[in-house]
Amino acid sequence: MESTTTIRDHLESYLKREQMSISHFSETSGINSGTLSNILNKNRPIAMQQLDRITSAMRLEEGYFYELYIDECFVHATPDWRRLGPFLHRCAELDKLDCIEEVIRLMMDNLSYIPLLFDVAEEFYQAGKFKPAILLYENIAESEKMQHSERLALCQYRLFRLGLTNDQQRNLIIAARFEYYVDRLDERYQLDALNELINAFGALHRWNKVQELSEKLKVKASIHYEMNGRRKQEETKRPIVFYILYSDLAAGSACYHLKDYTGALKYVSLYSDNRWVRNPDKDEIVVMNQFQEWAEANRYIYHLMGGQFEVLPDYLAYISTKENEIFPALCDIVTAANRYDKDIDHVLKQYESYFTYQEQSNRIGKVSSQVTDDRYLRLLADLGAYYLKKDEYHLGIEFVLDSLKFSIEISSGRGMLRGVGLFEQYREFASETAKQQYKMIISEVQKLNEEKVGFADSYL
Repeated sequence: MESTTTIRDHLESYLKREQMSISHFSETSGINSGTLSNILNKNRPIAMQQLDRITSAMRLEEGYFYELYIDECFVHATPDWRRLGPFLHRCAELDKLDCIEEVIRLMMDNLSYIPLLFDVAEEFYQAGKFKPAILLYENIAESEKMQHSERLALCQYRLFRLGLTNDQQRNLIIAARFEYYVDRLDERYQLDALNELINAFGALHRWNKVQELSEKLKVKASIHYEMNGRRKQEETKRPIVFYILYSDLAAGSACYHLKDYTGALKYVSLYSDNRWVRNPDKDEIVVMNQFQEWAEANRYIYHLMGGQFEVLPDYLAYISTKENEIFPALCDIVTAANRYDKDIDHVLKQYESYFTYQEQSNRIGKVSSQVTDDRYLRLLADLGAYYLKKDEYHLGIEFVLDSLKFSIEISSGRGMLRGVGLFEQYREFASETAKQQYKMIISEVQKLNEEKVGFADSYL
């Protein structure tokens, strides 16, 4: 398709080549013959629906003329939203992202189009068409970066949510960038945004940041509850009581990871106490019961981490009836056993099936994949350390290598540093096969470090 030809040129050539009359093509395409004549005579522009019908009638692939359409309708003519809007939607349906990007670039000089483009981005987002939505959000955010608008903040929130992956370094950059905008969001989005930021920073072990954001979430959610009671904000995913209780849970988790077990237990008493909830409804009761379960489980693990291993039998009895609690409990039990040199072979034998990666959920919903990734990486490394300490070198090395492979998969500099440290400490006990695997893994680590210069340094 030559750039100097037009869509009309192609249609005229097709009619001549096929010796087809306008009336015949009208029947084939479903376009009125008078309309076709006006299009060929340049008396009227081509509408999006007409373009798709012409393309189909000419037996060409969908979207064949879209690059020419951009040139004719948006470059060499005044853009008309009646064509631009449908064009963006069709490009999204056909995954023609290059066309969307080109059109957006042309439109950005006209600020009057930004609200319309934002509405399209929201439609794409709600429909699960995330790639074209990202293109729109990125360009709108760039265009409005000096405006400090709620629309800019919402674009950044959408980009934060859509940008999170299993790449921990990337997630750190995305979370840090979005944090700047969270207070500018419309109130109806702020609680969920803070909750998601807390999860992201928690998975990255930024515990001081988790504490800071948890306090902010507690204040905002409490104010909303006092003013509006149980009524959910329009866009919040969960009852308001969830956010109040979760702020204490997250703050307690931060204390735990900072080895402040007394502080962690104080927070347990806060999110296990729901007497302040006024006349709870069905949804609130589900939330309250889930936090009661978490409180009981966390009391056990905080005591374990404080060295009180006499609670382990009761803890095991507790999780045996709660499938969703087994995996997170196992992660913490292995960590505690390593810290205090305790033998937990009987626990590991009983729950060996949980050594493989599985998505996690609870009564309230699915657990963040970033949180699950972090837990699973910790479990692999802790299992490696546990068996190495017990002189079970083959099994220990195997878990260490698995932890290194998973660290690469999620770009965890911290995980790689720990895995390398463990392997080097016990290298003399590794088999030749394990050493070869380790050599290949190190090559991958070096390659990753070249692609993301100094990424591991941010975890030191």
